[in-house]
Amino acid sequence: MIRPVPTLLALALAGALTGCAIGPDYVRPEAAVKLPADYTAPAGAPAAGTAATPALASQWWTLFGDAQLDELVRQALADSPDARSAAARIEEADAVLRQVDAALLPQVDGGASGSRNRISTTNATPLPSSVPATRSSTRLALSTSFELDVWGKLRRASEAARAQALGTRYASETVSLSLAASVVQAYLNLRALDAQQRVNNDSVTSQSRSTQLTRTRFEGGIASQLDVQQAEGALATYTAQQLETEKARALAENLLGLLVGQPGLKIPPGDVRNLPLPPVPPAGLPSSLLDARPDVRQAEADLIAANAKIGVAKAALFPSITLTGNWGRESKDLSQLFSAPSTIWSFGAGLTQPIFEGGRLRAQVDQITAQQKQSLEAYRKASYTAFREVNDALVKVRETGEAEDAYGRAMNAAQRALQLAQVRYDGGYSPYLEVLTAQRTANDATLAWVQNRQARLGATVELFKALGGGWKGS
Repeated sequence: MIRPVPTLLALALAGALTGCAIGPDYVRPEAAVKLPADYTAPAGAPAAGTAATPALASQWWTLFGDAQLDELVRQALADSPDARSAAARIEEADAVLRQVDAALLPQVDGGASGSRNRISTTNATPLPSSVPATRSSTRLALSTSFELDVWGKLRRASEAARAQALGTRYASETVSLSLAASVVQAYLNLRALDAQQRVNNDSVTSQSRSTQLTRTRFEGGIASQLDVQQAEGALATYTAQQLETEKARALAENLLGLLVGQPGLKIPPGDVRNLPLPPVPPAGLPSSLLDARPDVRQAEADLIAANAKIGVAKAALFPSITLTGNWGRESKDLSQLFSAPSTIWSFGAGLTQPIFEGGRLRAQVDQITAQQKQSLEAYRKASYTAFREVNDALVKVRETGEAEDAYGRAMNAAQRALQLAQVRYDGGYSPYLEVLTAQRTANDATLAWVQNRQARLGATVELFKALGGGWKGS
C-alpha cells in the first residue's frame, strides 16, 4: 500500500529527531597514548605519595614575586599582536559554529512582488470582451526549505565545528602560555644582565683603584712598569666587558618592548639575585598533569572534529530528504490582498539519492578516515612531546639547583683568594700578576653564579610552561 505524502514526511521527521547519527562516536584513545604513571624522579628522591593531583596555578608568573614582571605579562596578554590575533581567531571559530548550527533550523525567506502589464487588443489574437487588456498582480509570501537530518549529517557537522571552536580556544591558551613564558624569560635575562652589570661595575671600580694605586707605587719606586701595564690592561678589559653588558641589556629591553606591544619600553635596573625561587615541584608528579596543557587539549579537539567529519562524509552516501513550503497572499487588486480568497500555499518534499558518482563519495570517506588517523597520531605525538618536555625541565630544575651550591662555593673561595692575593702583593710577597689572576677568577666565578641562577629560574619557567601552569608551596 502506498502511504500518503504527509504520513511519509511524518515518519521521516520522526527518524530525523530520534535516529542515531551515522559515523563513529568519539572515544578517548587512552590505550593509544601509553605514558608512565609518573614523571622521572631523581635517584634517591622520595617515592610519590597517594595524594591527589596538585592543582596548577594559571597565573604562575606571580610566583616570582615581582610586581614589574606581573605588569609586563598583563600588558603582553592584553596588548600584544599575538594575543589580539588569537582572540580574533576565537571570534572567527565561534561564527563558524553558529553558521553550521544554523543548518539544523529551517530557513525562512520573505518575498513581495507586484506587476502591471497590458496586452495588445488590435494586432494580437482578439480577447473576449470580459478579459481586460490591462492586468495587475500583487504577491506577498513566505517560503522555507529544510533538510531533514535523518542520518545525522548536520549533527556531525555541528559536532565537528564545536570541537574546532574548542580547539581554537585551546590554541589561544597555548599562545598566551608561550607569550607569558617568553616575557618571563626575557625579563629574567634582563635582570641577569643587571646583575652582571653590577658585577662588572664593581670590577671596574676595584680595578680603577688598584690601577691608581699601582701608578702611585710605581712613582714611588715600589712597583714596576710591568705592574702598571698589567693593571691598565685589566682595567681596559673590564671596561669593555661593562660596555658589552650595557649593549646586551639594551637589546633585551627592546625585546621586552616587542613582546608586550610597547616599543621604546624602559625598565628600571634590578637584579636577578633579588628574585625569589618559586616552590620546587612535589616528588613523583603524575603524568595526568598533561591534561592541563592546552596544546594537548587542542590536539584532542582536532581528533574529535576529524572523528565527527567521518559521519558527515558517510551520511553523503545516503538519501537526503528536503521539505519545501510556501504560504502567502496573491491578488490582482491590492485592496483584496489580505482577503481569504487571496491565500496561496504549497508544500512539498524531495528525496535525492546518489546513484552513480564514480566512487567519489566513498573516496571522500576514505580521505576523511585517513585524516582522522593523522589526527590520532598528532594527538599521540603531542602527548609524548609534552611528557618529554616536562622530564627535560625537571632535570634542568634539579641540576641547576644542585649546581648553584657549587657555583656559590667557587664564588666565595675566589673572593677570599682575591683578598689574600692583595694582602700578599701589598706585603711584597707575590707579583701583581697574582692579584690580576685572582681578580679575574673572582669576576668569572661571580658571573658564573649569576648565569646559573638565571638558568635555574629559566628552567622553572620551562617547567611551568611544559605543565601548563605552576603550583604553590605547601
